Amino acid sequence: MFITFLTDFGLQDDFVGTCHGVIKRIAPEAQIIDITHGIPPQAVLQGALVLANTLPYMPHGVHLAVVDPGVGGHRRPLALQDAEGRFYVGPDNGLLLPAADRAGIAAAHELANPTYALDSVSRTFHGRDLFSPAAAHLARGVAVAELGPPVDPEGLVRLELPEPSFGEGIVHATTLYVDSFGNIALNLTRDDLESAGVVPGTRVELDLSGSQFYAVAARTFADARPGDVILYEDSYRNMSIAISNGNAAALLHAEVGQPLTIRPL
Repeated sequence: MFITFLTDFGLQDDFVGTCHGVIKRIAPEAQIIDITHGIPPQAVLQGALVLANTLPYMPHGVHLAVVDPGVGGHRRPLALQDAEGRFYVGPDNGLLLPAADRAGIAAAHELANPTYALDSVSRTFHGRDLFSPAAAHLARGVAVAELGPPVDPEGLVRLELPEPSFGEGIVHATTLYVDSFGNIALNLTRDDLESAGVVPGTRVELDLSGSQFYAVAARTFADARPGDVILYEDSYRNMSIAISNGNAAALLHAEVGQPLTIRPL
């Protein structure tokens, strides 16, 4: 059984390695795929979007995700099963839902059975003490219902994903996340932009928190000169902003959640 693993833990500390160790002690045959541990600290929305975007490329198995600013608080630890047989383990803060909702949630359970946790559960490292053991036991074939009482899927925390809006000759969008290259992902698809008359080759004005920049809609980085700002469809078919051979987020001073307007010229 495969276990995919996504967190905001980073790789400088021992957190990821410790979780690997916990999983392997319980399920030594499990194969672990590290999607990323570079989600910015506490960036639940970015973690949720990365998990949902990468899910179609992952083998069926257990999807363990921990971006958990509410650890030690009132949020519930969860194990979910979707209608296609995948399992999801993580906090009830919206992190798992964009991925799990793709196939529909067939079962949801709170992690409350101490048999499937470590003997001592800390208040601050549920990734090690609750989530990793639960994922490992699911990988070994333990039924999700054994992990704890059922939870109504309708009562799970869901993130509010910002929706774009359209005016006459203008598109209102939101920055969703920034990758390590400085590319800025938006809550837009190519169809959204084409409906507003923005097709490859169109020049546009970007307004990000009062600062204006000019960009061109492009298919690939090769369509632009080094240093040009481009609006392009990324590998997950969402629209993003980039600079050919540069860092768009640094130039535009972009932050997650900022409003952005796009005006065709």
